[in-house]
Amino acid sequence: MSSSPSSISDHHRPRIYLAGPDVFFPGQENIFLALKAQCAQLGMEGLAPTDTALSPATHPQPDDLAQAIYEGNVEMIRQSAGVIANLVSFRGQEPDSGTVFEVGFAVALGKPVVGYGVPEGTYADRVSAAIACSADAVGEVREVETGAMVEAFGQPLNLMLARSIHLAPTARDALEWLAAELGAQTKRPSGI
Repeated sequence: MSSSPSSISDHHRPRIYLAGPDVFFPGQENIFLALKAQCAQLGMEGLAPTDTALSPATHPQPDDLAQAIYEGNVEMIRQSAGVIANLVSFRGQEPDSGTVFEVGFAVALGKPVVGYGVPEGTYADRVSAAIACSADAVGEVREVETGAMVEAFGQPLNLMLARSIHLAPTARDALEWLAAELGAQTKRPSGI
């Protein structure tokens, strides 16, 4: 589940935390290997949430494992120069809540954050397509069943995410933006 330890020379490269629900997907190891390879091509070092090498064998109690994962991920974010976040809709209309926490934590630390994987269109359009909604007497869109207002600021995500980070269409675009933002040296192997 974890990747090999970083070489000493990697520590001179800006470290990038790879946030997202990818840890839950089949083939997560390959997802992180591909993201780390793209980071390396752009002169950065990718840090995956799975790099902490924690498991039920190292922490047999679920609460202990959960705490260790939290502490390990927070520490990697602290050590990173920036964060890319997979903000794909996850189990509903919103990004993964753990990823959203990591984004907010990184923003609070003053780190540059770029998200990718956001579906096209506005958040309000996606919600209205998935849940029965209608306009009320003053024109606000509300969920029919609950009466809850649907945030309609024309943003692709909740405004707190959309206004606090940069958004890119793909992971590669996100990494390129972050490399430029950090001023990382582009290192490409010959033939690329």
